[in-house]
Amino acid sequence: MPTLFRLLLVIGVLAGLAYGAMLAMVTLMAPQPHDVSETVALPKSPK
Repeated sequence: MPTLFRLLLVIGVLAGLAYGAMLAMVTLMAPQPHDVSETVALPKSPK
């Protein structure tokens, strides 16, 4: 059973690190709004 607890502990620590990284990204990084424009070629009409 100790290996099961060790596995669960490692998985819990990794999940906590991932959650902390996502939380840090949400709170510390603000999105920079900018305009996006793209030219779209019209399809050639059949004759």
